Amino acid sequence: MATQPIITVKNLVKEYAGFTAVQGISFEVYEGEIFGLLGPNGAGKTTTLEIIETLRSKSSGEVMVDGFSVERQADHIKQRIGVQLQAAGYYPGLNLIELLDLFAGLYGVRIKPMEVLQKVALTDKAKTQYKNLSGGQKQRFSIATTLINSPRIIFLDEPTTGLDPQARRNLWQLIRDIRNAGTTVVLTTHYMDEAEELCDRVAFVNGGRVIGINTPDGFIDELVAKGFERPKQVKQANLEDVFISLTGSPTVQ
Repeated sequence: MATQPIITVKNLVKEYAGFTAVQGISFEVYEGEIFGLLGPNGAGKTTTLEIIETLRSKSSGEVMVDGFSVERQADHIKQRIGVQLQAAGYYPGLNLIELLDLFAGLYGVRIKPMEVLQKVALTDKAKTQYKNLSGGQKQRFSIATTLINSPRIIFLDEPTTGLDPQARRNLWQLIRDIRNAGTTVVLTTHYMDEAEELCDRVAFVNGGRVIGINTPDGFIDELVAKGFERPKQVKQANLEDVFISLTGSPTVQ
């Protein structure tokens, strides 16, 4: 994995009237990694990401994305990133090819919609209206739209929320494939097993501050070294394992 930072955040502060949402956050994201920004609701994660994505202004501090300043060179950054939209961002009556053509027009780029859909295993749904997709298919399509402009970095906001175990694991593999193709991934999630499975490094945010940055295994080792011990587990499997076993191994559907 490359060690060159592609995102650098230094002493980032965001103040609102009488409230400081982000209180001096600093971290780096390395090129080619999957980086998780974790923390409880209201911790400052979304505000921080929106500033990095040039969607929200900062009060102070410095944010550089792929060598460009969010303050002075936002247009250059927008050309280099992909941001996952929530479901409300799509016209439900349009089919997937129509939606991709629409987004390509907004980006001002030429694409081959079927090639984009192939990356997320949705070619068989090309003429399907967005509203008729399953939950997992909608999430995969939302990730497809982040790839339209061949971004250097994509931002995924809780990408597997509400998905069943198979769809969730399918999406995990898609995220790995995107990273393996050379795109840096920054994600937020409330599922710690997901962060542990996917992320090369994670930063925990609480109260508008970064309270720790490490690899998932590094954090776990630190906790165990302090004497933490989970209650002994006597089960050799859990209910998710049963779900996967009974419904088949994860397949894209």
